[in-house]
Amino acid sequence: MHLYADDTQVYGSCPASNVDAFSAKLTACSCAVASWMQLNRLQLNSDKTEVLWCVTTRCQHQLPRSPLVVDGTPINPVQSVRDLGIFVDADLVMRTHVQKMVFRCFALLRHLRSICHSVPATTF
Repeated sequence: MHLYADDTQVYGSCPASNVDAFSAKLTACSCAVASWMQLNRLQLNSDKTEVLWCVTTRCQHQLPRSPLVVDGTPINPVQSVRDLGIFVDADLVMRTHVQKMVFRCFALLRHLRSICHSVPATTF
């Protein structure tokens, strides 16, 4: 488990043959967390809950396609998640992060180009 402020992440690993058992353990763990939160007058936001199966592209067909149930809400697996500003892909190649960073850089360059006429030449 990894905790940061109000963000909790649960990590685990298993061989491909035990994915169903691991999925059941993960569901039980999330139910226990939801129960504890409810007993302590806290609320689990299932809209912000994500499941990411990290596996190579070649082995993705071995993963379960059924959603995990967290606090009575089915959560479908996603292809990438954001963790403290870094986008992590299911195959751990950082493709999503690089694409989003390139998009942001181009947006900043466009903004700089639009204001460059207002900035004195000595600034450059």
